[in-house]
Amino acid sequence: MLLADLGADVLKVERPGTGDDTRTWGPPWFEGQATYYLSTNRNKRSISLDMRDEDDLATLHSLASSCHVLIENFRPGTLDKYGLGYPQLAADLPHLVYCSITGFGASRGAHLSGYDLIVQAAGGLMSITGPPGSEGTKVGVALVDVITGLHAAVGIQAALRHRDATGEGQLVEVNLLSSLLSALTNQATAHVLTGQVPQAMGNNHPSIVPYQPLMTADRPLAIAAASDQQFRIFATAIGREDLTTDERYATNTARVAHRDTLIPELEDALAARSADHWFKLLTERGLPCAPINDIKQAFQFADALGLEPLLSPARLGGGLNVPQVRNPIALSRTPPTYRSDPPVLGNGQQSAAWLP
Repeated sequence: MLLADLGADVLKVERPGTGDDTRTWGPPWFEGQATYYLSTNRNKRSISLDMRDEDDLATLHSLASSCHVLIENFRPGTLDKYGLGYPQLAADLPHLVYCSITGFGASRGAHLSGYDLIVQAAGGLMSITGPPGSEGTKVGVALVDVITGLHAAVGIQAALRHRDATGEGQLVEVNLLSSLLSALTNQATAHVLTGQVPQAMGNNHPSIVPYQPLMTADRPLAIAAASDQQFRIFATAIGREDLTTDERYATNTARVAHRDTLIPELEDALAARSADHWFKLLTERGLPCAPINDIKQAFQFADALGLEPLLSPARLGGGLNVPQVRNPIALSRTPPTYRSDPPVLGNGQQSAAWLP
């Protein structure tokens, strides 16, 4: 969908009869369609083909020979059986950029099924999410799927740049597990360099204090005092400037060591006023902070900032009838476009006009 927003003509190939699994992942539903499916499929066209059918397979080969980029997310080796593997296609189509997305790579993990939940578990993300001592907590969105899709889009565009310069296509491979391990950033590097195994810490940060939600008079307020200067601003604003000269809290290293005594002191001061009061005051003084919004409030906040996070048919016009979340990329000359709603399941008869 990201590539489609940026102008690519994307043809989605689906199973006859049922199509993409996410078409049935409801509730919730919008006008009879699963909102899960609607979230990632705008600007695409759909064709329904069965690789086991001789005519449909011929259609697939024709499509492959005419496209610039082929993206597939079957288990490794599946498409080889139908003559649609990368080595087979690249022999006749050296210009082709072929992107393969798997769960655990094409080597010893080729037999494993790749679902976001499974990779969150196997890849360590659940072990550092949730309250201390918990059994592991899933992130509230399919984050690994999203991160892997972003990596795929970047890899595809890098391959296209290379092809622009040389005429050569190539194989782009991404997998869910490697994408997650890369995205673990500081937590992964802490283990790699020290041997320590990070644990779940709830809303605490392993290396910065305070960098977490703190309770106010009515609801939590997330505070990001990521430097000693920011901590001084924070402590002074809430009437606890004395904390900045206490050797237990004067530096971030000291605050990390003494978080258990510092946090109650901070929350005791914050209890005097509401989260909205502190948000206004601290923001005016340049301290990063925010109340914990629900999804509705998050969109309202973004809209209030002029970010226009939603694409409404009334505002957008054109071929879009299903409200959508805006593509976050802003380009001054070639901005994303929104040309069509997520497609209904296509069929073979509809495909004729799309073939070369």
